[in-house]
Amino acid sequence: MKRIALFLLTNLAVVFVFSIVLNIVYAVTGMQPGSLSGLLLMAALFGFGGSLISLMMSKSMALRSVGGQVIEHPRDETEHWLMSTVSRQAQQAGIGMPTVAIYYSDDINAFATGAKRDDSLVAVSSGLLENMTRDEAEAVLAHEVSHIANGDMVTLTLMQGVVNTFVIFISRLIAGAISGVNNDEEGEGGGSFMTYFIVSSILEVVFGILASIITMWFSRHREFYADAGSANLVGREKMIAALERLKVSHESRLEGSMVAFGINGKKSLSELFMTHPPLDKRIDALRHGEYVK
Repeated sequence: MKRIALFLLTNLAVVFVFSIVLNIVYAVTGMQPGSLSGLLLMAALFGFGGSLISLMMSKSMALRSVGGQVIEHPRDETEHWLMSTVSRQAQQAGIGMPTVAIYYSDDINAFATGAKRDDSLVAVSSGLLENMTRDEAEAVLAHEVSHIANGDMVTLTLMQGVVNTFVIFISRLIAGAISGVNNDEEGEGGGSFMTYFIVSSILEVVFGILASIITMWFSRHREFYADAGSANLVGREKMIAALERLKVSHESRLEGSMVAFGINGKKSLSELFMTHPPLDKRIDALRHGEYVK
């Protein structure tokens, strides 16, 4: 309950701050809120703003979401191995040492997140450490390190910002045309505002679902490169063995951006809405040397 309340309060605070910033920009530039340029500015602020804030807060939010425990001083042989392996791979990949954490889950999974290549997070489930061999776990860690080295988190955030901007802009534009609401600060066309609100809300959901096909495609595309990066760091056979192990693991319970950059994604009725390609396709790509340098 506290997490839900904190989430709602955070979002309300973000909307409030964005609204103030938007009004200041309108006042300084003389731009009219009801104009196309004013609508595009609003869409860009909320579209990019939410994505960028999520990226900046991704490490702390991820740790809280999964109950991850950051390894500051390794307590046993497994934690020593985990830290030394990530450290070695980070040096090979040319990035700063990530924060390393373990979260307790029966699922075989791991994920990476963070706004900077030199200040990122790699988190590993206890299920992965218990059910994978060291070679397989090493390949999974290399996969996550490759996501960081490739800058996938930042690129996906920027893509999501562009997508969000156009979803908001087009939805509001169509809703304004249908309802006749000018959507300016004087509230002209206020009698049709409810129609405007309902239509724009429905269109944002519909266009958001369609736009997710683009971001899901990008996420799947980057998984092949992260697999190839792992193969370059630790060897192709180790990565293939890790993917083979995942074929018999449970479905991931990760959420949001953590799913996008985990080793194992959620199942979907359509591949168009999957964050990860089917494991057989990933294995086949590795065996045929696709994406591998």
